[in-house]
Amino acid sequence: MCGLTGFITKSKRFLKIEIDQILSNMNATNIHRGPDSQGLWSDPNSGVWLGHQRLAVIDLTSVGHQPMKSASNRYVIIFNGEIYNHLYLRRAIETARKAPKWRGHSDTETLLAAFDAWGIKSTLKKVNGMFAFAVWDKQKAILNLARDRLGEKPLYYGWQGTDDNAVFLFSSELQALRKHPIFEPKIDRSSLSLQLRYNYIPSPYSIYEGIKKLPPGSLLEVSLKQRKPKVWKYWSGAEAAQSGSRNIFIGSNVKAIDLLEKLLKDAVNKQMTSDVPLGAFLSGGVDSSTIVALMQSQSKNPVKTFTIGFDDKDYNEAVYSKSVAKHLGTDHSELYVTPEQARNVIPNLADIYDEPFSDASQIPTFLLAQLARQHVKVALSGDGGDELFCGYNRYKITENLWKRIEILPIHMRKFLGLALTSVSPNKWNKLVSILSSVMSLSTRFTNLGEKLHKGAGVITSNSVDDLYLGLVSHWQNPEAVVINGDEPPTLLTQNIPTFSGLNDIQRMMALDMLTYLPDDILTKVDRAAMSVSLETRIPFLDHRVVEFAWTLPQSMKLREGQTKWILRQVLYRHIPRSLIERPKMGFEVPIANWLRGPLREWAESLLNESRLNQEGFFYSKPIRQKWAQHLSGQRNWQYHLWSILMFQAWLEKNK
Repeated sequence: MCGLTGFITKSKRFLKIEIDQILSNMNATNIHRGPDSQGLWSDPNSGVWLGHQRLAVIDLTSVGHQPMKSASNRYVIIFNGEIYNHLYLRRAIETARKAPKWRGHSDTETLLAAFDAWGIKSTLKKVNGMFAFAVWDKQKAILNLARDRLGEKPLYYGWQGTDDNAVFLFSSELQALRKHPIFEPKIDRSSLSLQLRYNYIPSPYSIYEGIKKLPPGSLLEVSLKQRKPKVWKYWSGAEAAQSGSRNIFIGSNVKAIDLLEKLLKDAVNKQMTSDVPLGAFLSGGVDSSTIVALMQSQSKNPVKTFTIGFDDKDYNEAVYSKSVAKHLGTDHSELYVTPEQARNVIPNLADIYDEPFSDASQIPTFLLAQLARQHVKVALSGDGGDELFCGYNRYKITENLWKRIEILPIHMRKFLGLALTSVSPNKWNKLVSILSSVMSLSTRFTNLGEKLHKGAGVITSNSVDDLYLGLVSHWQNPEAVVINGDEPPTLLTQNIPTFSGLNDIQRMMALDMLTYLPDDILTKVDRAAMSVSLETRIPFLDHRVVEFAWTLPQSMKLREGQTKWILRQVLYRHIPRSLIERPKMGFEVPIANWLRGPLREWAESLLNESRLNQEGFFYSKPIRQKWAQHLSGQRNWQYHLWSILMFQAWLEKNK
């Protein structure tokens, strides 16, 4: 895992010594992504500058140093990530008699040899990995940027400046771009609206005007002669979902389970390749337990596993992961985090996440990465299982509720929704508290008022797309909060793919795979891990696993109210069912209580009415109203407030 940055320009605004220093300054901001070595390369006559910070994982020698030139001397690459099938590609190149004289055994060298043998576009279709890279093609004087299929690794880009002084900038993180003198950090208010709705800014947008994220599965070409970037999709998640639905697996349950286990086992095996210590995150849930079980089944030594715990039982999964680790025989490390330790992370979140990001599980994710980095340099993760195997509660809501209510006339549903919201969540909760005194523990409900109000939104939805948008939105109308913040189109609004052949739940799963997975989950994991120089790998996102998962019938994923049915069957071959079966628990911290207690002063300073008005990004009235209601306990507005607070904290660091 590494950090990359660079630019192309024909500007003569700076002397060579000055522009070399600019590149060095930009590159240095990525040192946390690659502290092992630094590399700079430039060709002033062609107008290209490339910088690289290396986290050495495969071939730790200087032969793996970057920027790296191909044997033909045509290509120069800066590469972030891992190519898991690079040894297979080497053999294929050798079989075709196109292999160079190998200098080492790094996957970067393999990638360059593949470019020489087959070209960049053809190579991208052959690779199995997670990556972002920039390649300068000397022969064509073209810069190529690429990102892996599912979006595990980030890549920002965009033109800054005008006319002959224009510079095309790119980097793993935005902070590198801010180091170039030509960069204008103008906040995109439309993107800010998106962050308030989703907790993240979806690709291709970024918080800055003129800067974009390269979408997953894409190759970009740009040059000084052809300034408008050309973006080509070499793999499409939407097409994978639709293709799978047209080619449904028709074998037995046992055959499907066998094939899934074989694919996952091979994906895990490939991702365990490392020249440095390697381990895995273990929450004790279905996804991470499956990955660890398959790792341990292929390892002669105990796999190093890591989890964090909290004394608050409502947020603690450590006891479950410890049981799984004991059964599998892993070398398990756990850290029980105090509220003070967790809260101490908050001042650093703006630096860690680089762009406004407000999924509150960012805090325990960072703490877990920090724990793992004390023992290993690479950690495998169980992310992606929910999107591929129907794990989120919103899928169950659609299965259990939507089919029943959509047959009712919309005017009846709106009346029912109005009735539910006419009683405040606080009053609903008080009513339930009274009833609980005469009800058994198993029938008690927590935060029922908030759930009923959210359920009202489900009831009044016009379609499953409308339902889905409501479920994944926090601020339902961000334009009423962000001054001049018109929401741009996204895959969840105007640009919804057709998804022909997919049912309602499959549509939601596909949208999660295309949006929530890369822009929230993978962003959260990448930034947290790379802030402590830890490489993460995600076997569920091997594209062969993804494509096979989409061929499985829905009944093998959601069966009789049980999510991830087929994945559980794989897991039960390694771990007793009794260690796994329990209600799904989110990876969260008690933000709601913290905002009313130890974080109140910090939050008040960021939500101060005069401050909000002076900065001019938000209408202060709706924010102050929610803040007052939250402090009084009348409503729980933790998610809405956290999105505002994370932008405010980021703005404070990046003024």
